[in-house]
Amino acid sequence: DIGAGSGTDLLSYKERNPDCILYALEGYEPNVLNLESKNIKTYSHNLEFDVFPFESESLDVINANQILEHTKEIFWIFHEVTRTLKVGGYLVVAVPNLASLHNRLLLMLGKHPTPIQNNSAHVRGFTKGDFIKFLDIWPGYEVIDFKGSNFYPFPPVIAKPLSVLFPSMSWSIFFLLKKTRIY
Repeated sequence: DIGAGSGTDLLSYKERNPDCILYALEGYEPNVLNLESKNIKTYSHNLEFDVFPFESESLDVINANQILEHTKEIFWIFHEVTRTLKVGGYLVVAVPNLASLHNRLLLMLGKHPTPIQNNSAHVRGFTKGDFIKFLDIWPGYEVIDFKGSNFYPFPPVIAKPLSVLFPSMSWSIFFLLKKTRIY
């Protein structure tokens, strides 16, 4: 998991596959200590500048959940992800959706979209189409699945079905990618 935070995503992978080995790249020291206390092999790491501490073609799954929008050096990160992910391996990416319904409404009202407001830690905005266009730079990825989650401002009972019907308008968007050729 790159930018593993508290390790919630990694532990959910472990629930589904108890034999898997968990690795975390994390730059925030309190999170590093917390992850290590959960028996997750953790590297204190700057995603935007450091080489990933893994051999080429050595990882089966890489998770990037709500991290890419916080980074400027997305090309470096994708270089390292693509270098270390095995052919046939999976990359799971989740990002806030700049084209969500609520952000479209905010723009229509002359307001700034929430994923890239100047007073936040986000430095990039993502839409489904733009992310897929970005993947064109990295030949060898196939989009296996695309989903949305949360449909602000609606309550969960309404938001969940709307996210299924209109994932490109959901608050968060999720991509399951498969690496199909050597880098």
